[in-house]
Amino acid sequence: MNPIKYLQETIGELKHVSWPTRQETTKLTVIVIAISIVVAFYVGGLDFAFTNLLKLIIK
Repeated sequence: MNPIKYLQETIGELKHVSWPTRQETTKLTVIVIAISIVVAFYVGGLDFAFTNLLKLIIK
């Protein structure tokens, strides 16, 4: 495929995209950060628990 034609078609398709508003983007970003923090604490807690459990088993 011709690279110029490809770029023209790509730009044409991007004009049809429904982009989120600033408010939607901010809201979704906050949700992603919050969920990431919750998952990090959950995984960290599991790691801490299994590490201590393994230490007890090894002793």
